Formats: sequence, C-alpha cells, structure tokens
Amino acid sequence: MRPLSMVDLKSQHLKIKNELDAAMAEVMETTAFIKGPQVAKFEADLATYLGCKYVTGCANGTDALQIALMALNLPKGSEIITPDFTFVATAEVVRLLGFTPVIVDVDADTFNILPSSIEEAITENTKAIIPVHLFGQCADMDAIMAIAKKHNLFVIEDTAQAIGADCFYQGKKVKAGTVGHIGCTSFFPSKNLGCAGDGGAMFTNDEELHKQIHSIANHGMGKHYHYDYIGVNSRLDTLQAAVLGVKLPHLDEYNAARRNAADKYDTAFAGIASLQTPKRATNSTHIFHQYTLKVLDGRRDGLGDYLNNNKIPNKVYYPVAVHESRAYKTACRFEESRLLNTINLCKEVISLPMHTELDDEQIEFITTTVKQYFN
Repeated sequence: MRPLSMVDLKSQHLKIKNELDAAMAEVMETTAFIKGPQVAKFEADLATYLGCKYVTGCANGTDALQIALMALNLPKGSEIITPDFTFVATAEVVRLLGFTPVIVDVDADTFNILPSSIEEAITENTKAIIPVHLFGQCADMDAIMAIAKKHNLFVIEDTAQAIGADCFYQGKKVKAGTVGHIGCTSFFPSKNLGCAGDGGAMFTNDEELHKQIHSIANHGMGKHYHYDYIGVNSRLDTLQAAVLGVKLPHLDEYNAARRNAADKYDTAFAGIASLQTPKRATNSTHIFHQYTLKVLDGRRDGLGDYLNNNKIPNKVYYPVAVHESRAYKTACRFEESRLLNTINLCKEVISLPMHTELDDEQIEFITTTVKQYFN
C-alpha cells in the first residue's frame, strides 16, 4: 500500500508533470514573472468556468477577502457577520481593516453559517455577510441573499474550500462564489484547485466592483502611476497562473475523485452509532475539500489517538472556535449562548485523508481501522 497522507500532492503532480513542466518552462523562458500573459489567460479561463464576468488573481486567499472588503468602501464602525466555525482568515481581515467581526453559529450538520443566526445578529451597523462554504459545499445562499436584500447588506462568499461546487440558487445551478456581490478563493496547494505556492482570486459580475478590486490589488492604480484608491500589492505570480492553467481543466475530474472516495467512506461507516458522516445539503453539490466526521459520545480524541497509533493521518478542523481564540475574545461581537453548535463541533469533528489520489486499498485500510476502534 502506498503511504497515507492527508493530501497527496506528489502523486497528483506526477500525473500532469509533463504539462506542468512545459507551462513553467515557458514562463522561465519569457521571464515575464509578474503579469505575464498566463495570468490574464487563467483569469479569463476561470471566469468562463465559473460563469461569471470578471476574475482578478491575487497573492493568496486571505488577501482576496481583504481586497474584497476594501472594494466595498464601508464606513467606519461597520460590523461584518462571519461564522464561528471556520478558519480565522474571515474574521482576521475584518479586524485588520478596523471593522468589527460579528461571530454567529453554524448548522450542526452541514457546518455552514446558519441563516437564522445571521438574522439575529443584524444591527444598524451591519454592512456585510461573509458566508464560508466550508469543507466543500455551499451555505444556504437563497436564505442568505434574501436576508442581505432585506437589510441592504453586501455578501462576500468565501469559496476557498468549495471551488467548483455547484450551488442551486433560485432554482438554477450556478458555481459556488458567483451568487454574492464578490466571491473569493484560495489556491493554497492543498485546495481542490491548488497552485505550487500561494495564490488567490476574486470574482464578480459587477463591473464597478471589478474595477476597484483590480485597482486595489495593484496599489490602487488606475492609469500607470495614477492612484485612484488606497491599495495593496497582491498579485498572482505568472508561474502560479501557469500551474493553475494546467490544473483548471482537471478540476471537475479532481472533484469527482473526491466524491467517489467520500461515497466509499460513507458506505463503510453506515450503521456506526457514534459516527455521523458528512451531511450533503440539497442546495449544493459537495466536493469534499475535507471529509469530516462527527464523533459522538466523547470518543473523538480516542479515535484520533487510535488512528495515530495505526499511522493514519487525521486532523481536527477546527479545535478552537474563532470566538474562543485569545486574539478574538475581545475583538469580536458575539453571544456565546448562541454559539452552541460550534462549541460542540469543536469537540466532535475529525477529518480523514481526502485527496484525488486515494485508492481502494488505502480507503479499505482507513475504514477498517476506524471500524475496529468502534468495535
């Protein structure tokens, strides 16, 4: 059996090595390392894939969120609603820009932001919502957009873990990240669409927002050396765009391979009373950036130890809620009594290896070992 890993980037790389080598060699030959033609081509190809009008690449997914917020020109004192159960980047960029993250709860089964929690948290200072499409499937965008319209709020979709997922919005199938005012993603190597370093992108159908995003990512420049906005320096390197250009045509194949592995996990774990396999929401396809189990009856840490003893990689995403982190306890607005789902999830969740190269032998070993623990 091949060695197990949470993410097998090497095996994925070897399958497309010739394409990647040729794409990177072309960049090295032309030496157009910044804003080379591969960047514009990848942006255009990603826009076509997503079915949206505009894509702007940037240096990483966190920058994408920050630039998106900057482009909204929100007033001082603005509050931005974000989920409690997520990677910290969403709350981080809100605080860095001087706004207040308002932390709300998530659904206990899908792990995505609860629309009812959003509604409860809105005040006159609320200006935007950042739903995170966690672990590979979309939040309830019908409900979220209805709330946003009712209260005149912006919506920035964090699509870092769900790039390529289908979202069923108002009876139509669209791509994750294209429903709100701005979508953001990360191309961190372990993502479903990952580059060979850091990278990110923002997408929108709004021409004015696109112009601001594009300018802000390049020091706020309009015409060369004419600065229309306070900006940052956040560009998608040409080498990374070349890598992504090779991988993008494989994205649906990669996502299908992850779903296939998840199906086999689901089948193997059916009937184990202490395990809850990932719920697949009706409003979205699931592309399984992570395969995350809920372990009930206080047995999560015991399972993790057992897997470690059997040399099976596993990880807890996330062991600490945003509102419980030292840096954010006093930097956010929240009501802990309304965050009970998140508090419980931090004690229950565990993720198993999930990537495009999982084979039947590996899955059989992982699932057999999990079942042995519960038996």
